[in-house]
Amino acid sequence: MSITKKLFAVQQEIGKISKDSKNPFYNSKYFDINSLIEQTIPLFKKHDILLLQPIKNGEVHTILRCIDTNEEEVSSIPLPEIPDPQKVGSAITYFRRYNLASMLGLQAADDDGNATVGAAKARPMLTNDGLAYILKGTKEDAQKAIATRTIKPEHRKLIKDKHGI
Repeated sequence: MSITKKLFAVQQEIGKISKDSKNPFYNSKYFDINSLIEQTIPLFKKHDILLLQPIKNGEVHTILRCIDTNEEEVSSIPLPEIPDPQKVGSAITYFRRYNLASMLGLQAADDDGNATVGAAKARPMLTNDGLAYILKGTKEDAQKAIATRTIKPEHRKLIKDKHGI
């Protein structure tokens, strides 16, 4: 049986995915990635479909592979450039869930994706005047700038050499 027919069978059996998590910031309910996987894996197993969600070349991939034929359905979403590892993790989790839900044609309310959208906004670039201020200032000034500004690699090196951070 083709991957398309197997995925069609999964769609017919999947039913409603329960939204068992709550986003306190947006007062909304959603299904988290663990809940989604917990509810879909038995169906994938029944229909001999392997779920893979690797991160390759700066993109979150979702691959649904037929174990019998090695046919695949693949979807990927590029990760935004986010310097904060926690926000990167949130984006990965969101994109894994979004990719899988999209591939299966599931209806889902937006959830912590609102945080990912905000995280993807570019921080202001550190200006030359700002760099001069930091190089004359304290380590705390430098830490604040690193947390709130996009910094060119050559400027980052100067800050590191001056303040050790």
